[in-house]
Amino acid sequence: MTDTPDAQKLETVAPETQAPALPDRLSTNQASPHYNAELLERGVGVKFNGVDRNNVEEYCVSEGWVRLAVGKTVDRNGNAMTVKYKGKVEPYLR
Repeated sequence: MTDTPDAQKLETVAPETQAPALPDRLSTNQASPHYNAELLERGVGVKFNGVDRNNVEEYCVSEGWVRLAVGKTVDRNGNAMTVKYKGKVEPYLR
């Protein structure tokens, strides 16, 4: 095969800026040690068992669990009530 000018252009294009690596564990609760405001402002999405979830309060990739908010129910401190589910967790930047 011969190199075409188009193929050479593709090789010389600079790679896109790498996105920061997502942490193993992330929480939306400001009191948590796993809270990261910069990432949350940027937008983090979570696929749980292949389904894109938008009500994730906290996740841990290595342990394979997420905490999902239960409706609009809150505890006496005003924090969302959560349920912990185990499965495959795939975080990504939006």
